Amino acid sequence: MNVRLHIERLVLDGIAVEPGHWPVLLAALEGELGRLLARGGVGPGLAAGGAVPSLKAGGFQIGGEGNPRQLGKQIAGAVYGGIGK
Repeated sequence: MNVRLHIERLVLDGIAVEPGHWPVLLAALEGELGRLLARGGVGPGLAAGGAVPSLKAGGFQIGGEGNPRQLGKQIAGAVYGGIGK
């Protein structure tokens, strides 16, 4: 199964990310979300394809003391919670 995911805009309410940390955060988010999708696939509503105009991902506790890699993985888990099985 091939999955193509395009995130046009990512809004992080109440989370400050230093400009220099964005590349690390986004790489971690992409890698972790890819891993989760490869392991668990997408939910039945997306299995046949389609677009979701917006997704409100679940919340999470910020861990890793500002570590952008850890934050990216946590965001990926929250996003996957909205689109995964």
